[in-house]
Amino acid sequence: MERFTDRRVLITGAGSGIGRATVHRVLAEGGLVVGVDINEAGLAETAKQAADQGVGERLSATRIDVGDENSVRQGVALAVENLGGLDVLVNAAGILRSAHTHEMALADWNRIITTNLTGTFLMIREALPALLATAHGVIVNFASTSTFFAHPYMSAYAASKGGIMSMTHALAAEYAKQGLRVVAVAPGSISSDMTDGRGPGLPADADFSLFGKLIPAIGQGFAAPETVAGVVAMLASDDGAFITGTEIRIDGGTHM
Repeated sequence: MERFTDRRVLITGAGSGIGRATVHRVLAEGGLVVGVDINEAGLAETAKQAADQGVGERLSATRIDVGDENSVRQGVALAVENLGGLDVLVNAAGILRSAHTHEMALADWNRIITTNLTGTFLMIREALPALLATAHGVIVNFASTSTFFAHPYMSAYAASKGGIMSMTHALAAEYAKQGLRVVAVAPGSISSDMTDGRGPGLPADADFSLFGKLIPAIGQGFAAPETVAGVVAMLASDDGAFITGTEIRIDGGTHM
């Protein structure tokens, strides 16, 4: 199955986790990919894995700090130039931090909002001209199950992801007549660098009884990042051609 043959795809967060898994999935389906991340070592590992799989010639890696306007402007321009245009933007980059809200420093709040929400906006703004130049542009944003359901100690993260979901709906309406689709995925209970171990740095005195509703209903614990990458690939391909302005939860029935 090669749903991305002749499709040019820009993927953020490509240095680890779901972003890396999405890079590999799109490459496996024939796509031409630019993977970006602030983590250059992670990007190098993603590129090495692609080379080992025999698809490295279709992947370029570029450092972008999604929270920095100049970095995004320059990086997206370079990516579009290298790809010769752009068909799909996947905004997988993000950070997760936890704290008692009454103890959260403003700098920590701002870092989460800047990376997750503002970073998604900046990537979209800079990529829009190239995406609109095609007849089938797609943006896949990353929200979270924390948008719908209580995730203790994660108020800043939830706020950033709620903003992304609302922005997804607004963009879908604004650009639908120009052929652009905008959708979101809302992962939960997915194993990644953000969630493994103590993951988001839960407070030392965190009340784990508050997490009783955050256990997947199916499977054996958290799912692999590839679980999300498969859904992203469907949404970004022609299989998702009649899907826009909405989101898909990927959480193993955690919040049924």
